[in-house]
Amino acid sequence: MNIYNPEVIETTVSFDLVPRTLARQEDWIRAHMAAYPCIVALNDDDEVGELGARGERIIGFAVVSPFRDRPAYATTVENSVYVHRQARGRGVGEVLLRELVATAGESGFHSLIARIVGENDGSIRLHEKCGFTLVGTEIEVGRKHGHWLDVVEYQYVIPNQRS
Repeated sequence: MNIYNPEVIETTVSFDLVPRTLARQEDWIRAHMAAYPCIVALNDDDEVGELGARGERIIGFAVVSPFRDRPAYATTVENSVYVHRQARGRGVGEVLLRELVATAGESGFHSLIARIVGENDGSIRLHEKCGFTLVGTEIEVGRKHGHWLDVVEYQYVIPNQRS
């Protein structure tokens, strides 16, 4: 919650408008555990140090979620990557996303979709670096902090899942 909720409150990278409670986050984790991979990055370098007085242990996570609820979409998933603000620039996001792509392939998924707010240059660069391709732009589909937001859609087709 120390990674996700600040993005909900202060930025446009999440289209959630209300921070998650611990109970809601636990419910979300339980719902994902059975079918959808989640990768967590742990801070093994700093005992207390750079990530704050509490010595944050989880510094990032990447997850896939169902793309659409109709059965024909079952092998396509949407991905999300979040990295603790103080851990950015260390390559954590790239490690998470590459591992998520590999794990999604091992789980039988064929295609990953990243829907990124158009002004999130860091996430766009990350997805491009990891082989995602821009497939479209949705104009003014979200509204947060008083302004309209575009969403760019990136896709990664898992090579070994093309049959």
